[in-house]
Amino acid sequence: SSEKLNRMSHHCLRRAISSKFVQQRAPIRLRGSCTRSSSSILSFPPQKVHSFHSTTLLRMSEYVLPSSMTSPPVKALVPPGECQFTPDFTAVKLLERVAVSETTNVLRFATPDDTKPLNLSTCACILAKADLPKGDSATETDPVIRPYTPISTNAQIGSFDLLIKNYGDMGRMSRHMAEMPVGSTMEFKHIAPNVKKQAPFPQKKIGMLVGGTGVAPMIQALHAILGDDEADTHVSMLYGSRVSRDILGVELLSKWEQLHPTKLTVTHILSHEPDKGDSSTWDGPRGFIDKAMIAQHFPSPELGTDALIVVCGPPPMYNVFCGPRTEPEITGILGEMGYTSDQVYKF
Repeated sequence: SSEKLNRMSHHCLRRAISSKFVQQRAPIRLRGSCTRSSSSILSFPPQKVHSFHSTTLLRMSEYVLPSSMTSPPVKALVPPGECQFTPDFTAVKLLERVAVSETTNVLRFATPDDTKPLNLSTCACILAKADLPKGDSATETDPVIRPYTPISTNAQIGSFDLLIKNYGDMGRMSRHMAEMPVGSTMEFKHIAPNVKKQAPFPQKKIGMLVGGTGVAPMIQALHAILGDDEADTHVSMLYGSRVSRDILGVELLSKWEQLHPTKLTVTHILSHEPDKGDSSTWDGPRGFIDKAMIAQHFPSPELGTDALIVVCGPPPMYNVFCGPRTEPEITGILGEMGYTSDQVYKF
């Protein structure tokens, strides 16, 4: 049971892992504590993952989280062009879905060849397609296509994990993915424009500007940065969310901060958190990310080629901070502060 698992030491957990399950170098970490014994940095060989259950689950808060939301960072890079998904859509099975917050799930899909990892380069996304009802029609459908960035790495064999927030009526695809039956299929493909800025990153100072589910590409990038013991890179993340219960990946990012205190700093900013004492214990920053926060936490544009700012979030976020994603020019707050197109990357 999950309660019994909570009482298991990391040593016992590691012994309990069978070839059916994988923990991507994951020690036990419970809210309010962090286990960092010598065994917590042991690297497990890649193994096939078909289920979240048993040893792949850790209890945090009121949710049981999969290994991709609890593991230490893993550098498992492959070059572009080796992804199992091709420019043609391929249907794969949904193996498991686990709720990680009130509105968000991690979905584990099979890879086309379940003897191999997804082999997606870092950073890159894949495209998901589903034929969904057209308006209120019970018979007509139209294809809906959306990009998603896996939060699992190429150390995971036979499956990949997506972090999906259900936007209800505002998101046709997200609602479909939150409700599709386990065992049903979804189509995916991968094309050249899905390949983004590639790791390893030469910059020594990196700022990450994040909103909501825009954290997924950042998790992918952080695997490559923090999982490289030889990398002399510091990352500062400004992560905007509405309320504390909606911060996606908060346990994972908190754990990584503790494991790599000289390489990662995360600052959460909440825009709609209730007042402290009124159903909230939040004592962190409130409001919205602004110029002063960026100046305080991010590398200066004067660092030139040693500074990199990456941005990912909803469209209004791009408009405010750097200009639309489709436009190479850097405008908005970052443009006003002197950052150039060579220093800012729009995911």
